[in-house]
Amino acid sequence: MYGSWFGRCARVGAAAAGAVLLLAGCSSDGDKDEKPAVGQQPKEKDPYWVNPDGNAARQVAAYRKDGDDENAELIKRIADQPVAEWIGADNPEAEAKGFTEAAAKADRDALLVLYNIPHRDCGQFSKGGAADGDAYRAWIEKVAKGIGDRRATVILEPDAVLHLVDSCTPQELHEERFDLLKGAVERLKRQPNTKVYLDAGNAGWSQPDALFDPLQRAGVGKADGFSVNVSNFYPTAASKEFGKRLSAKVGGKHFVIDTSRNGNGPYTEGDPKENWCNPPGRALGETPTTSTGDPLVDAYLWVKRPGESDGECRGGPKAGEWWPQYALGLARGAK
Repeated sequence: MYGSWFGRCARVGAAAAGAVLLLAGCSSDGDKDEKPAVGQQPKEKDPYWVNPDGNAARQVAAYRKDGDDENAELIKRIADQPVAEWIGADNPEAEAKGFTEAAAKADRDALLVLYNIPHRDCGQFSKGGAADGDAYRAWIEKVAKGIGDRRATVILEPDAVLHLVDSCTPQELHEERFDLLKGAVERLKRQPNTKVYLDAGNAGWSQPDALFDPLQRAGVGKADGFSVNVSNFYPTAASKEFGKRLSAKVGGKHFVIDTSRNGNGPYTEGDPKENWCNPPGRALGETPTTSTGDPLVDAYLWVKRPGESDGECRGGPKAGEWWPQYALGLARGAK
């Protein structure tokens, strides 16, 4: 329902020596040898790695090659910031290793998203996931091995807990999902420098009290905390209020907020059931930082990668594919 899973062409792979390269056919029209110089953010402000070969960086290069400096500067607002890397289903160990090695080389932390739970997204734009519980456990094992002892922060399974309480995931699948999520938290926390934030939905959920017990059963007690607003648009203030309400019921756990596209808040026109999917008039939110000024909020993060489609709605491409027109709109609206 988030529509944030990577499509087939937004996937990145990890190559030898930790170099992270876009797969053939998935880059923009820019020359691969004319990539912009994308630097890291100051470590004390944001410790996360900026991928110099991401979709936004390539789009900047393409615009510059065409002499379109105005649009290049707009997209650079995205390219200059650390965004999460979503680990794919097919090569999880190699990808996790490549991203974490590249981040370590830059003396930064990797920010990863794991989104492969069986029966993912209840048949919506981002449907899919591992074939069964055993396949998921094997996938998590490979991710953990790929991370190794390098520094990484993992956002674990957007939607997975929320869909247990909104009647989206069938009742007969609940026990397995709790077991898989709890097991994933425990396995990832065996890595010495890995932080894990279990996803906990967003401030638009009308019954937050219904999330307390499912979060506990899914293993939030052994995680570093939880994430809110992943791929959504709720304002940071509303997300803080929502997160603090959850935190008070789950042992005072800290949380992180996805601010990637919440600059103008949620879209409120049209069918509310579709307002999460490529809504018009949205904007980039607060830039990523670990200096939030709130002891319970560990970071503002860009978990959803700005400029990548939520799905085939409102003229968008497949979920996760780069959409430069939407990216430009987000950048233009940024305060």
